[in-house]
Amino acid sequence: MCGIVGYVGPRPAQDLLLGGLARLEYRGYDSAGLVIGENGVLRSVRRVGKIADLMEAVAREPESFPGSYGVGHTRWATHGPPTVPNAHPHFDCAQEIAVVHNGIIENWVELKTWLEERGHGFSSDTDTEVAAHLIEELGPVSLAEAVAEVLRRCEGALAMAVVRRSDPGLVVGGRKGSPLVIGRGSGENFLASDIPAFMAHTRRMMIVPEERVVEVRSDSVRVTDLFGEESEPEEREVEWDVEAAEKGGYPTFMLKEIHEQPQAVAATLLGRIGAGGEPLLEETGLTGPVAKGIDKVFVVACGTSYHAGMMAKYALERWAKVPVEVDLSSEFRYRDPVLDERSLVIGISQSGETADTLGAVRFALDQGARVAAVTNVVGSSLAREAHMVFQTRAGPEIGVAASKTFITQMALLQLMGLHMAIERGVMTPAEAAGPVKALRSLPDRLEEVLGLSDRMLELAEGWRDVRDFFFLGRSVDYPAALEGALKLKELSYVRAEGYAAGEMKHGPIALIEPGVVVFGVATDRRLRQKMFSNLSEMKARGGTVVTLVGSEDRTEAAIPSDLVIPLPEDADLIGAVLAVVPLQLFSYHLATIKGLDVDQPRNLAKTVTVE
Repeated sequence: MCGIVGYVGPRPAQDLLLGGLARLEYRGYDSAGLVIGENGVLRSVRRVGKIADLMEAVAREPESFPGSYGVGHTRWATHGPPTVPNAHPHFDCAQEIAVVHNGIIENWVELKTWLEERGHGFSSDTDTEVAAHLIEELGPVSLAEAVAEVLRRCEGALAMAVVRRSDPGLVVGGRKGSPLVIGRGSGENFLASDIPAFMAHTRRMMIVPEERVVEVRSDSVRVTDLFGEESEPEEREVEWDVEAAEKGGYPTFMLKEIHEQPQAVAATLLGRIGAGGEPLLEETGLTGPVAKGIDKVFVVACGTSYHAGMMAKYALERWAKVPVEVDLSSEFRYRDPVLDERSLVIGISQSGETADTLGAVRFALDQGARVAAVTNVVGSSLAREAHMVFQTRAGPEIGVAASKTFITQMALLQLMGLHMAIERGVMTPAEAAGPVKALRSLPDRLEEVLGLSDRMLELAEGWRDVRDFFFLGRSVDYPAALEGALKLKELSYVRAEGYAAGEMKHGPIALIEPGVVVFGVATDRRLRQKMFSNLSEMKARGGTVVTLVGSEDRTEAAIPSDLVIPLPEDADLIGAVLAVVPLQLFSYHLATIKGLDVDQPRNLAKTVTVE
């Protein structure tokens, strides 16, 4: 959500900032701006709309935009609508200080009132502007000290970058809650919300730790805590290269990432299955004594990750025989869950920076629970705070709507369930061999279902004007159906509802009529006949029924369906993973037929760093 790019070095900052912002477009935004400094002068341009609009505005400036340092920003509106005055950067009264900020300053009203009483005038509706005026109010202290004081006084989530006319060649960043990373170049340095912003220029990076201030100059980077104590974050080499963040010949990132799912799952499982077929996850910290000491599991996640968590519940309860509760992160800590040292809380977040999930995990840590993180980002906030970390290794996902990160979460969580089952002594390696073999063959199975793309395109072309869709499933197919409905809403902006199929009789069936399309996910062999009965009820009321089913039940005459989408037959629980891919493809194709932006759906952000 939102994006920050900062640069200091010998090259024209304009090019580096605009290029970095373009590579952060996937985070979701509605306006953009930049400020560049040179010879004691700060010049800024802000625009509502896309980065291309900002680029055009910069190109139309009557004078060239010289300068070798500055900051840029893409804004996703929270406080105040998308307007030029609300776009970042924001300035103080004297136009000496420019601030860009990701997150929410929760006590901004109190701070703004106090600053107005001291004579400061505001020109925007945003919470961010208080930071610029607060730095101005602090007077002639170093910019790093001023940013540290802002972080101390402001409540909420903050990642910010600041430049000041009196400090040429310096960008100061600060982090409390929202992510911030440093790119280390040769004679130049970067500051950004995410790695792709500088990947074209360097693969050396450092994660800014929580509650830290960073001073970025062309030849140095200095990191301190909020009281000036210096520290040295670990420098890392980014393992994936810039090509991984490019479209690679596909028309969109979304389609590329859907087709990358076989390779992503292979990377997730690499080195985690032994020669004898046994799960190898002890390096995560989930050892036998730890697994045996757990008497209850809580899974916390949001959005697509929540659906992965729902599927994990089935794996952990069926295989590991441990009770599992699945909660939306935004609700978890507000219901006062009962946790202790025998509780395992699994936080799932693609970015590892989801504000609600971090809040839920921190609550769990305060209660003495053990925490496991399932995330795609090495060194993320979630990973740093957890006792155990399970990296999905999906590679960068640029499309806002999750695809390959969801599939890899499901694969890893199912492997975790099998590992826990063996470590707890409730399943032998021989008993786990079948599901483990199915996981190992999952990349090949995913390649097979990707071949359904043309079929799903054909369906999308025929249903471009359909208003209402339902997605139904039972058991582990239910969260798969929920994910199918979510993808259609995210990408195509049509009404799509996901339900447990048996619940349709308890009210929602009133909405089924001719013209409504119903997708039924039926991979769970134990419940197929019940599922078919539920679909018969939809068909009897005029709904157009599409059934996704495994090879053992492909005889169309036996299925109450207008269309059957055949899936490779696979082990229980794991087969539901395959059903998600055709639903992703259908949502993608319907959105592109409608001429919609599948990589940046309206109102959505890749990483939700505010509550």
